[in-house]
Amino acid sequence: MNDSKQALSKQTIHSFLTLFRYLRRYSRQVSRQGIRHRQFSVLLFLLESGPATVGQVQDYLYQSASTTSTLIAQLEEAGYVTRTRSQQDNRVVIVELTPSGQDVAQNTPLGGIPLLRKQLSALPQEQLLALDTALAELLQLMEVTENK
Repeated sequence: MNDSKQALSKQTIHSFLTLFRYLRRYSRQVSRQGIRHRQFSVLLFLLESGPATVGQVQDYLYQSASTTSTLIAQLEEAGYVTRTRSQQDNRVVIVELTPSGQDVAQNTPLGGIPLLRKQLSALPQEQLLALDTALAELLQLMEVTENK
């Protein structure tokens, strides 16, 4: 490998590790607020979308139904959300922020994946496509398979 290619390879790994460390630090910062990162993501989603079904929360998080239900149960136990059955379809559960959950969502510093979601939505489509392509290549290089 020539020197410039090796330097670029090292820089790429450095950037990746910097991003990874940032995400871990942000997760710890949110945890100091008394809530886990994924739980905070649920609160932000509900703040932005309003009441949502468990399935909608699951889709937002890219998590399994059981993981999502556990997160929602923890948030309900902490007094941040309520769950009620839909009046139109008793099988559907609606999740809604409580005033306490709204307060946490509004007053916890925005960073990590929630900030990335917000910033990505403002990018032009061609830039999003380039990022998606680069990340897909990283996943392939690292032999990562997608699991929910």
